[in-house]
Amino acid sequence: MRSIVGGSIVGVKLILSNMEIKEKFGQKVKELREQKGFSIEQLANISNVDRNYISDIEKGKRNVSITIIEKIILALDTDFASFFNDNSFKK
Repeated sequence: MRSIVGGSIVGVKLILSNMEIKEKFGQKVKELREQKGFSIEQLANISNVDRNYISDIEKGKRNVSITIIEKIILALDTDFASFFNDNSFKK
């Protein structure tokens, strides 16, 4: 007989893992934005992404599409390889 509790623990681990990557992505966006001297509003204008959405991304509250990731990465004058070649994204 399968334990329901065991199944939910696995689900919780997956959710926590998912939250961690969103937080890591948001932290990296904020770090690069601040290095460039951009406000959230400036990044929003350059990337054509709503400022509230960017704020939520930086807080790790958004599950971001690849299209939005590309817009933000290009606005930060970097590329996918450079952006994700960071120890915080490695397990």
